[in-house]
Amino acid sequence: MLRQYELVERVKAYDPDADEAMLNRAYVYTVQKHGSQTRASGDPYFSHPVEVAGLMTDLKLDQETIVTALLHDTVEDTLATIEDIEANFGNNVARLVDGVTKLSKIETMPENERAAENLRKFLLAMSEDIRVLLVKLADRLHNIRTLHYIRSPEKRRRIARETMEIYAPLAERVGMYEYMREMQALAFEQLEPDAYATLTGRLEQLRSQDHGEVDAIALAMKQALAAAGLQVTVWGREKQPYSIWKKMAERHVSFEQVTDIMAFRILTQSDADCYRALGVLHTTWQFIPGRFKDYISTPKSNGYRSLHTSLIYERSMRVEVQIRTPEMHRLNEFGLAAHWAYKQGDRPDGQVGWLRDLIEIVDASHDAEELLEHTKLAIYQDRIFAFTPKGALFPLPKGATPVDFAFAVHTDLGAQTIGAKVNGRHVPLRTPLNNGDVVEIIKGTSAEPKLSWLGFVVTGKARAAIRRAVRAKERAEIAAIGRQLFEDIADQLPAKIGRKAMRAALQRLGLAEEDELMHAIGTGKLSDRAVMEALVPGSTADLPELPGPQRAISIKGLTPGVGFSLASCCHPVPGDRIVGLRRPGEPVTVHAIDCPALASGEDENWVDLSWSERSRGAVGRLRVVLYNRPGTLAEMAGIFARNHANVMGLELAHRDDPFHTYEIDLEVQDLAHLTRILGSLRASDSVAQAERV
Repeated sequence: MLRQYELVERVKAYDPDADEAMLNRAYVYTVQKHGSQTRASGDPYFSHPVEVAGLMTDLKLDQETIVTALLHDTVEDTLATIEDIEANFGNNVARLVDGVTKLSKIETMPENERAAENLRKFLLAMSEDIRVLLVKLADRLHNIRTLHYIRSPEKRRRIARETMEIYAPLAERVGMYEYMREMQALAFEQLEPDAYATLTGRLEQLRSQDHGEVDAIALAMKQALAAAGLQVTVWGREKQPYSIWKKMAERHVSFEQVTDIMAFRILTQSDADCYRALGVLHTTWQFIPGRFKDYISTPKSNGYRSLHTSLIYERSMRVEVQIRTPEMHRLNEFGLAAHWAYKQGDRPDGQVGWLRDLIEIVDASHDAEELLEHTKLAIYQDRIFAFTPKGALFPLPKGATPVDFAFAVHTDLGAQTIGAKVNGRHVPLRTPLNNGDVVEIIKGTSAEPKLSWLGFVVTGKARAAIRRAVRAKERAEIAAIGRQLFEDIADQLPAKIGRKAMRAALQRLGLAEEDELMHAIGTGKLSDRAVMEALVPGSTADLPELPGPQRAISIKGLTPGVGFSLASCCHPVPGDRIVGLRRPGEPVTVHAIDCPALASGEDENWVDLSWSERSRGAVGRLRVVLYNRPGTLAEMAGIFARNHANVMGLELAHRDDPFHTYEIDLEVQDLAHLTRILGSLRASDSVAQAERV
């Protein structure tokens, strides 16, 4: 553990103007506050914040960050308060400590919610000041280094899993690869102990059989580059067990088949020398096609810059090579922290633009599971690069679609997307993008996100925005149904309902606004009797049974699947007489009046509904028996086309020669439209039987 004077000397070595008295006060404060507390290792608890502060000095961070590291656990684990921190160390340090402080453990909260709420506060805090993230990453790194002292295997695995899923990807996102690699290695040891032991043993075995081969390869590369007039530094390193294990899992190969276990780094004097060195290597040894990546001309979103290539060395040995300058290397290993300069007021916003996406995700997430899902999608990094027609570059995860691209450009553009062109050609919105694609988004002013997009988008930002938009539309449409039901309820009351009565009713029901009441009525969370009693207390005393709605409720203008859902058991279409089934907390489900599912005895939850107009999105299901001979399927498809019906689904249900039975879902305008189609099918010589399901 660093002594007080050693910590101060470290800071003064790179920042002679640092406030020595403040650093000393913070060191003494954390020692006094943590007092006799101990860690699982038996060490004094204050050794942890001191070591975290030491990690911050390795990165040469400013004194406020060092003081924050010393104090980061005092509010959570001692009697100290944020007000105490502010009084002793100033507003900036208090704000940083508050951002880093972990939430107290709430034992009754499920593990995923506990992690999500901690992550929510953390993301919001680091969006205001990235130093919160830097201290938190150092805090987690030191904790994972001492994880083996914790006795409970379950707790060790939980911390390791959280490290692997959240903190290691965050370290990668800000370019702190040294932190990322060590976190992954230590977490992997806890999560997959057998795989870790096996891979470590195999690497030891390779090392013992090396006979100086790594040094020989490094020397051969250096000599080849020196002969071309390049002054370089070359060294080799083994890949981490986790990196090898991940590659084995992704490629479905054995350890022996992972050929590029050795990686070499070459440091040159300039960007131009990087490309010259690459040319020398590619002309001296055969390079492996498809393995070259230029992160100098196109850096990763975290600022990482380097040339990557893979070569076939002697005896068919594959080696990975990274070529960069010393400055690139420094920034690549410690990322954002390596060039953080608060004293000059520099804020490298280009490096942390992705934080804005994360904050959008926090705002849009509906619950803990969504937040964790979307955040993991946003911070995991396996990226491609796509361009706008004007040449602006956007990094996206592999598998991203034009919809993901649109949301990456701007949330509003994503919401208004109706089509896309990739490299000048119209493509379906679910088309995966490739590296270097030029994407043009076609937008419509009245367009809005579709629920179906959730089936193919891959970015957390897109998923969060789509879900938020769909939820808002769903709430508005359910409230519209609720308002019609409310009007019917109000008609049954002995007095006219004014604003005063409405305010009193909302207060009695514990609701903040009128829309909440309408939504609760629409989803069946409030019974008609409860609403009447809240509006006019005592009005239901003489009503043993309330009559149902006095008029049909219109679903005009509402969207199937959002404001209401069309039952899949009877597939009602406009023209059918319909009723709605209300279940508490769910949108109204629309059934045909003669649907067998309504025989369940839940008639007290029925609502009489009316279509009022033709409705897009109504799907009728047909069962069609075709003769098994060439051309019959084409004849049926032709009938659908001539009747302007869109096939939404087709399934071969039975094959009983000489007949084939198909079930077809057709998007139709109304019952008359569906009846015409049935008539056309029955008149065809290709059709043995046709009926509505």
